[in-house]
Amino acid sequence: MCGIFGAFNVEKAALHTYWGLYTLQHRGQESAGICSTDGKEFYIVKKQGLVLEALKKEDLEKLKGAAAIGHVRYSTAGDIGGTNAQPILAKTSKGTFALVHNGNLTNYRILKKELASKGVVFKYTSDSEVFVHLIDTAKGWVPENLQLHPRDKEFLPYLFEALKQVEGAYSILLLLKDRLIAARDPHGFRPLEIGRNGDSWFFASESVAFDIVGAEFKRELQPGEVVVVDKEGIRSYFPFRNNPARRAECIFEFIYFARPDSYIFGDWVYEVRKRLGRELAKEVAGKLKVDVVVPVPDSGIVPTLGFSEESGIPMELGLIRNHYVGRSFIEPTQELRDLKVLMKLSPVKPVLKGKRVAIIDDSLVRGTTSRRIVKMLRKAGAKEVHVLIASPPVRFPCYYGIDIPTKEELIANQLDLEGIKNHIGADSLHYLSVEGMIKAVKGGKSNYCTACFTGDYLTDVF
Repeated sequence: MCGIFGAFNVEKAALHTYWGLYTLQHRGQESAGICSTDGKEFYIVKKQGLVLEALKKEDLEKLKGAAAIGHVRYSTAGDIGGTNAQPILAKTSKGTFALVHNGNLTNYRILKKELASKGVVFKYTSDSEVFVHLIDTAKGWVPENLQLHPRDKEFLPYLFEALKQVEGAYSILLLLKDRLIAARDPHGFRPLEIGRNGDSWFFASESVAFDIVGAEFKRELQPGEVVVVDKEGIRSYFPFRNNPARRAECIFEFIYFARPDSYIFGDWVYEVRKRLGRELAKEVAGKLKVDVVVPVPDSGIVPTLGFSEESGIPMELGLIRNHYVGRSFIEPTQELRDLKVLMKLSPVKPVLKGKRVAIIDDSLVRGTTSRRIVKMLRKAGAKEVHVLIASPPVRFPCYYGIDIPTKEELIANQLDLEGIKNHIGADSLHYLSVEGMIKAVKGGKSNYCTACFTGDYLTDVF
């Protein structure tokens, strides 16, 4: 998924970016990096690990200037590890700039092959570097009837041409010596928000990152929008307005990835997750005879609140999470995910012993976590364990930024409902329907990408 953050016209911009990335840590835990500029030079630090561990005080002191962008990495396209850490700082024929990217380009292999045939040499294995080389080799393109500010004529035509060639998901920030540019793909797969504090401007993957730096959330970049901020203020362009794409914001952001206190896609994540729980209760509560509903912390807490309120079944904290352990789904290997499950959850035996328990989680992707949790609850004395999932079965790979590359990894693609229930060892298993999921979000199905549930992909995948 990755998290990106940018600050412009901000005293100690790198420090603000540091705290912004800290707030977005849930979006990526493999590496962290910041690039800043003082208007003359660029300064960059990027390292493996979590923000607070990777970036030290002495690193921040090197990052001078009033503008900065930063990135926390969760690998999708490209090797795991520090090699592909961002920002990417590039010296090109169009000038020097730094770039951070959240998303995944579905045609990057084709573009990479075409660029390599022209003699372009790639330094990294991630798809994000394609942006750099497309800008570097661009001749410039501006759609008819789009008037550019005089200051934007020297760079935006090259960026527009690059964006015209890529397909898939991108929310990107580009840092030049005298400006910061933000862009979001025409489908709007990934969120990108704008914040402000006086004359200072901020950009972030989620609105929650503005709170820690004292900025006010202003609005979200629209799908297909390009925003430029410099000493003269902020300007907006829509280079693809003549060829609009269907809006397709990632519904899995609401279900799992975004923090519950964030505002994305025109809604509060907390409210959506609560509505998901309510819709689940409407569909399955009448089929269950249980004494208590227990959330899988932290991901299942908000849906369970909605479920409990709608169904009248009491909610109890039957599992306690160790908050010093990260999120298991985004660990890069199955072995690490398995270990995280054992490390991070402990049963509360008085809540569970002798009870018919319904356990609620936001999603079930590979099935390993649920299997271990069911076993843990039975060992703690639960008489029955029923598993409820506040989203539909994940049956299809995501090619837009979530690391689910093959159908073989998805338990719902390999087994039917009865097979999954038996595999995880539950007394019953119930998913929210696609229709129920859509009822929980604003705008209807046509506004969202549901490909991981339905197989309805919005772009060609190469």
